[in-house]
Amino acid sequence: MKTQKRIFGTDGVRGTANIEPVTAETALKLGRSAAHVFKNLETQSRGREKHKIVIGKDTRLSGYMLENALSSGILSMGVDVLFIGPLPTPGVAYVTRSLRADAGIVITASHNPYDDNGIKFFHADGYKLDDAIEARIEELVFSGEIENIRPSAREIGKAVRIDDALGRYIEYAKSSLPRSMTLDGLRIVVDCAHGAGYKSTPCVLRELGAQTVVYGNEPDGLNINKDCGSMHPERLCQMVREQKADIGIAHDGDADRVLLCDERGALIDGDDILAILGLERLEAKALPKNTIVGTVMTNAGLDVALKDAGGHIVRTPVGDQHVIAEMLKNDFYVGGEQSGHIIFREFSTTGDGLIAALQILRVMKKTGKKLSELAACWTRYPQILTNIKVRERKPIEELGEVMTLVTKAEADLKPQGGRVLLRYSGTEPKLRLLLEGRERAVLEKWNERIGCEIQKCLGN
Repeated sequence: MKTQKRIFGTDGVRGTANIEPVTAETALKLGRSAAHVFKNLETQSRGREKHKIVIGKDTRLSGYMLENALSSGILSMGVDVLFIGPLPTPGVAYVTRSLRADAGIVITASHNPYDDNGIKFFHADGYKLDDAIEARIEELVFSGEIENIRPSAREIGKAVRIDDALGRYIEYAKSSLPRSMTLDGLRIVVDCAHGAGYKSTPCVLRELGAQTVVYGNEPDGLNINKDCGSMHPERLCQMVREQKADIGIAHDGDADRVLLCDERGALIDGDDILAILGLERLEAKALPKNTIVGTVMTNAGLDVALKDAGGHIVRTPVGDQHVIAEMLKNDFYVGGEQSGHIIFREFSTTGDGLIAALQILRVMKKTGKKLSELAACWTRYPQILTNIKVRERKPIEELGEVMTLVTKAEADLKPQGGRVLLRYSGTEPKLRLLLEGRERAVLEKWNERIGCEIQKCLGN
């Protein structure tokens, strides 16, 4: 293994499969180190026998390799493994809680192409790891300390396959709707991205009575997210129009995200979902502290809509882990991202694309309104988001000419409630430039000027 300071990134371990750190060798060490850490968090296992760790995955070819390497490492530390097969990330988190496991692992690279993969860890309660535990796992991997800890004989763990994990998640997802509610009369197009939700989402919708048209549900290990799913929703919008459907649903590879499409073929993103559900809960006086948690990318129009209804929004850095941390810290119950990570704490410990879609379907059934009518509850500010490839990551505040232009742009946009945001991607060599305001022409002017200056300073 190559020497490096960090294995964990912004959302677990991620990279090109079979290239460090996403190799069988490192997965084995991660399995050993994680098993040791979780085993010592609580000396008594939750099941009163050996400690046990759930392992789920999406549909990537490399999942087999990583699954076996992780499990070998875990078993060698005297911890049992529960294999649950392909299941959405929120499903793995739920089954970890349901089976009273001591931790959960999901092998996925989310919305990335099939040749990437990653490893995410969950606590026994289904929440993602905090930095301190990740740091301890890394320390064990790099220091070699773990090599001196080797249970033997009957202390070695065993692995079993859990056959009803999918059924458990399906019933859990259905329970997020009122028991008396069905989806009879709704025609739904579903794009499963050839990913982890290829069985669960169509099954839930059909069991609830919806008529479904499903595609992206034939994973072959190589086609996950390929020209489909929430990263490529164009086909979904076209099919909704062709099929005269009431709604379209698109997941990413691990189904913790969802983007929707209304009956006219217009895309409905995470901000729309938060607006619809936030305003509905405010009206019903069912939104704790009248607050929704968003990110710095959340559209400013949502602030206005919530404020007019007596609510407000709290912003965090990009990443559902930051949204969840804020929700836990201040006891908020609804949060999410423009990209389609939507979290309802009364149901889930992480973003859940299926449950978010079901909540929108619930409002459609309750009100009798079309999705386009529901989405008209707020007015979106124009936004321009530009991703600029960079050769290096200089601190943004040290980009002199760029920051001069940003200051001028902010002064120009502020009177109309606009803003400028610069941030580096957490997973790619890119600098993201976001401009937001009421007049698109003004945004386009500043986007061109600032973007050109970024290219001069950092561009490839």
